[in-house]
Amino acid sequence: MQHSICDALMETLSSQLDLSRSRLQTLALLIIGMVNARTVNLSHLASQFPGEAHVASSYRRLQRFFQHVRLAGDWSAPLVVKHLGLYGPWLVCLDRTNWKIGSRDVNILMLAVVTRRFRIPLIWTVLDKAGSSSAVERIALMQRYLKLFDAASIRMLLADREFIGGRWIEFLLENNIPFAIRLKENLSVALDDGRTLSLQTLLRKPAGAGALKARAGRLCSMEAESSKPLRFAAKRIKGGELLIIATTAEPGAALNAYKKRWAIECLFGDAKTRGLNLEDTRLVIPAKLDTLLALVALAVAWAGKTASVLVGRGEISRKTHGYRAKSWFRTGFDQLRKWILYEPPRAIQTWSKIPTGRESVV
Repeated sequence: MQHSICDALMETLSSQLDLSRSRLQTLALLIIGMVNARTVNLSHLASQFPGEAHVASSYRRLQRFFQHVRLAGDWSAPLVVKHLGLYGPWLVCLDRTNWKIGSRDVNILMLAVVTRRFRIPLIWTVLDKAGSSSAVERIALMQRYLKLFDAASIRMLLADREFIGGRWIEFLLENNIPFAIRLKENLSVALDDGRTLSLQTLLRKPAGAGALKARAGRLCSMEAESSKPLRFAAKRIKGGELLIIATTAEPGAALNAYKKRWAIECLFGDAKTRGLNLEDTRLVIPAKLDTLLALVALAVAWAGKTASVLVGRGEISRKTHGYRAKSWFRTGFDQLRKWILYEPPRAIQTWSKIPTGRESVV
């Protein structure tokens, strides 16, 4: 049963990776095992390997794989996009997730694509430190993205208050990357009339949850004043908190798009406790974690494809409070696990069939 699914995965992956058959098989079995066992922990995944080999032998095989295999950078991103039938321009979310393994920090800076149905990890950097990312690290991540997908593929980049800074903003402006980035209220803005005001003062009194007041100016309390004027907009959100964004787009559209930023937080949940339990890993070396994250991205994409096959052009039912009974990811993930166990041909179909249609990014 697993052999036929494994062969289907190997056929696809062999066109992307220059690996021996044995290591290609290990990689495919890792993806299947992660979905089936709902964990990325190698000791648990070793029990998922078919054949007569002892679990201890399979575990050593996995250890050797992560010790010796180094895959080409960002190899999984084009594969994920191709197999989900995605096309730009799309929303791109930037965020960071972190946890501890013993006293060691695991800190991942990630770019994810968000569409009407999917939230998929594309490119990431494993930060070998605790705390926030630097402008240099963010720029390097975006440059890797731009080598694969040009700036025209980005409908809007969404990021939270952590991701500000003059050098970073200048990079986005120079590369014509539209963005909506949340700002802290105490940041200062230089207006064309020479005044310098805090954003809280500039955008004061947005009356209600849907109201906004847009102004233009230059941020001047970061490392350096931005050379080009930005547009700023604000609205009151639940609890009375002021949401302020800097954007290159029409403010109303930017505020509306920014609501989708939460999807990357949901994606982290999919990769962690709601799905693959990424925090179960004991891998701490960045190169090994990078390989593991590529497999997680493929598993999340496989679950997304399964939901597409299951639901088709319809929608997942919603409860009385308006939210879906199950997320798109969990709908596909739960069904995929059943198909792997009891209907392997259907699991293979969702992996192998490249869609003829296109996924809407609205």
